[in-house]
Amino acid sequence: MKSVTEEVAQWVDRYTQKLLDHAYYLLSDRIEAQDMVQEVFLTALSCFDSFEGKSNPLTWLKGILHHKVADYYKKKYKAQHVSFDYFFDEDGSWRNNQNLEEWAEEEPDLVALLDDTYFHDTLEDCLEKLPPKWKILVKMCYLEAKRYSEICQDIYISQTNYWKTLQRSRLQLRECLEINWFKE
Repeated sequence: MKSVTEEVAQWVDRYTQKLLDHAYYLLSDRIEAQDMVQEVFLTALSCFDSFEGKSNPLTWLKGILHHKVADYYKKKYKAQHVSFDYFFDEDGSWRNNQNLEEWAEEEPDLVALLDDTYFHDTLEDCLEKLPPKWKILVKMCYLEAKRYSEICQDIYISQTNYWKTLQRSRLQLRECLEINWFKE
């Protein structure tokens, strides 16, 4: 029978790259992703007794990773101050009513957009320009397809804060995409 250390060492060999890719997807920072994966394996080693073997080890490790990422963003949220001065004046009214206007009536071919590498890069650049709190919320909502209640619980925000932040994120993404993609 293998020792705990041998078992976890085998997991390191087998699952590091998959966890790194997933961590990078969630964090958009290679260094942070590497640190996070290292923490995942340390946690797996120290909590090995709680692994019941009912699921694939990768599933268990990804669960640990998601909790670590949620903790990471919780800490970041508390230190983050976001200014809405660009969108709203002192009275809370819209500065620029163009934010309320609809996009072009002609819908872009979404399948073609998803296959377009340049669009994907532009979208990633626009996501990177969002404040960290907004970025993780957008990724959890649209890329991971998590339910709002789960997101609110994971990052400790109220339902109202969730919807407001999501709305503001969409506006900022929309503007960025209009400037960098649709108006080119």
